Order: sequence, then structure tokens, then C-alpha cells
Amino acid sequence: MSKQQTYPFWLVPSSQCVGASMAACCTHPLDLAKVRMQTMASQAGKRPSTYSVLRMSVSQSGVKSLYTGLSASLLRQMSYSLVRLGSYENLKARLRKKGTASTGQLLLAAMLAGGMGGVAGNPADILLVRMTSDVTRPPEQRYNYSNALSGLVELIRQEGVRGLFRGLGTNTGSQVGSYDFFKSKLLHNPVPIIDYQLRDNLLLHTVSSLLAGTVATTVCAPADVMRSRLMSATGKTSPIKMLQTALREEGPRFLFKGWTPAFIRLGPNTVFMFVFFEQLKKGWRTMFPTV
Repeated sequence: MSKQQTYPFWLVPSSQCVGASMAACCTHPLDLAKVRMQTMASQAGKRPSTYSVLRMSVSQSGVKSLYTGLSASLLRQMSYSLVRLGSYENLKARLRKKGTASTGQLLLAAMLAGGMGGVAGNPADILLVRMTSDVTRPPEQRYNYSNALSGLVELIRQEGVRGLFRGLGTNTGSQVGSYDFFKSKLLHNPVPIIDYQLRDNLLLHTVSSLLAGTVATTVCAPADVMRSRLMSATGKTSPIKMLQTALREEGPRFLFKGWTPAFIRLGPNTVFMFVFFEQLKKGWRTMFPTV
């Protein structure tokens, strides 16, 4: 009887962390547009679009401005993704020791891993939101962080350790559970309409990643908007009061501000992350096959 393939703990978070960092370098302008759309006030009932935000940034500060806050984005991948993905794979392996893990169990594991990653990556998220949205604030209210490390020092100096956990309650999303769900369904069932059976290869990993990215973008959109506004705010801010004010002034549509750049960004991010990981696992199986 063949043994189940196992992987070293470091392979999971390190490979996906590298993949996510690669994607972040490519899609950071979309992350910048997303945060600015979420935090900018609508003018005369007109909502800013992805194109208008990016065009305004280039016209005012040049192409280089599209990568404002990139150091914070990379710091986020090295903290949030590292803890979230590593802990999820570890939890999944523990569940499978007791038999086949159900979709509900994997979802709970993903939620727990997402919560742990959210705690670890929250400081980097605050820096990312503030650095990318700083230009939309009045000059006297800007944070002016030059990079993620100096921003972290300044954040602790001005707001204390408690400031590192601003907006934490809205920062616990995860797409790893939905990726496993779609991958399992597509691997064991033919694709509807075209009746095509996918195999465990790059196409399956890419399709599963895109579907997982779509689910994560849509489900997490309201919490993502609230997170951006809470993290960019100064002083003590009540999430309930902020939500009530936004609903009254902007309507419920504000909860999905920035969905388009978030989806365009998260798609490549998720594909890079999971495809890179799957290829590393394939290489590991080739080098160290089970008996």
C-alpha cells in the first residue's frame, strides 16, 4: 500500500509567499487604485473608476507613483500570506490524518488560518492602506511614510502597540478553502455544458485559482472597504458609526467600492500563488517520491 505524499512545513508558506510577492509586484497599481477608490469621497454623485484613479496618479506624480506603498505590500505578503497559508496546510494535513476532510472542515480551517494571518499581517495592511491613500488626504493630515519599516516605527511611536491592530476585526478573509473546494470538484466532475474532464495539471490549478479569487473578492468586498476606511482614519473611530454614516451618505453600493481593481488584482495574485505552489509540490514529488 502506497504512503500518502507529505511535504515539509517550510515548502508551503515559502513557495506561496514568493508567488504572492511576485504577483504583488505586477499588480500593485491595481491595489493602489482599489484603496483609493474605497477611501475617496464620491464627487457630485460620480464614483471614481479604476482608470480615472490611475490616470490621475500618473498625471500628478508620474508612473513611479503607481508603486507607492510597494514595500508595505511585500511586507504584507511576508507576514499575512506566510502565516495564513502555512497554518492552513498544517491544519488540512491534521484533518486528513483522521480521514477525508469534508468541505465544512476545510472551510473552518481556512477561516481559522485567515484569522491567524489577519493578526500577523494587520500592521502591514495599515501601512499599505495609509501609504497608498495618503495622496488623497489634505497635506496637513498625511502620514508621509517613506517606506514600510519607517512607517511601522512611526505607527508604534504615535499610536502605541494598540495602533497595530486598528481594523483587525475586518481583516480575516481567506480564499484557500474555496481553492481546495473548486480544485476537488473540477478534478472529480466534468465541466458543465462542455463536458470536459480536467486533470491535475496547470489548467486545473489556474481555473481553480481564478474561481477562488472571484469568490474571495466578492465575499470579502464589504469588509475590505471597511478595513481600508478604518485603517486610513485618524484618532478613535467606531466601525458602527462609520458604517452608518457611509450608508446614509453613499448608500449600500459603497460596500463594493473598488471591486473591479480588487478582482483584477486578486486573480493574478491567486493564480501566481497557487500555481507556483503546485509546481513546487510536483517538483518535490519527483525528487522525493513515496514508496
